[in-house]
Amino acid sequence: MANRMLIFGMGYTAARLAERMRADGWEVIGTRREAHDGAIGFDDRTSVLAALAGASHVLSSVPPARDGSEPVLDHYGEAIGEATLQWSGYLSSTGVYGDADGAWVDESAPIGSGRRQARSEADQRWQDLRDDMRVFRLPGIYGPGRSPLDRVREGRSSRIDMPGQVFSRVHVDDIVAGVMASFEGPAGVYNLSDDLPAPQHEIVAHAARLLGLAVPPLQSLEEANLSDAALGFYEENRRVANGKAKRLLGWEPHYPDYKAGLQALLG
Repeated sequence: MANRMLIFGMGYTAARLAERMRADGWEVIGTRREAHDGAIGFDDRTSVLAALAGASHVLSSVPPARDGSEPVLDHYGEAIGEATLQWSGYLSSTGVYGDADGAWVDESAPIGSGRRQARSEADQRWQDLRDDMRVFRLPGIYGPGRSPLDRVREGRSSRIDMPGQVFSRVHVDDIVAGVMASFEGPAGVYNLSDDLPAPQHEIVAHAARLLGLAVPPLQSLEEANLSDAALGFYEENRRVANGKAKRLLGWEPHYPDYKAGLQALLG
């Protein structure tokens, strides 16, 4: 079978992956909510099933819906489970680990204790779907057009004063490299993150200095007046370990810390 990838959900990361794979000679078909820019409409069942029948690889980047349902599995899970594939994958979130009080978490850590219960349930359902499944747990994603540099330029960055609070992140191109490395690696769950968890306020300050702009002042959560979604981010504190992907996939982040990643984006 030729190398054909079907991607459910052509969002930021999946589109970046598709671009790289096509450059390497792959045929990539994607879905969107509505047919657009060469992608199939998600509800066009005939076209989706035809694409699945011709695919060698299948990836979902679609998160659970707001009501907690898992749209890809609910609509196409049985067909994906029965398809003849060489590889299958799912882009999950390190949010499944919940709060670790700043400790390191690897793939053996329990999931389901955090605020993202639906995501944890989806993560497990994808693991259970096929023996060739790779589940990639991703922290905060940044890259071209979507980084602290962009938010600082636009005046949308706050620096939150929370001593001891850290988070992990990953450059979008390192996700792409990790997914592609797994084509020749074993099935399983993998954290894809950089090597240096760091406080949010340090990253914003570094981005401002790179741009030659004033560093935003430190604020309390109350002063920052954040959305409920943003507040939820600060309720969890963990460091994400990436050693399994390094050992089993031969993957290394090209951008091992936020300084390298932001410098590359600055050009």
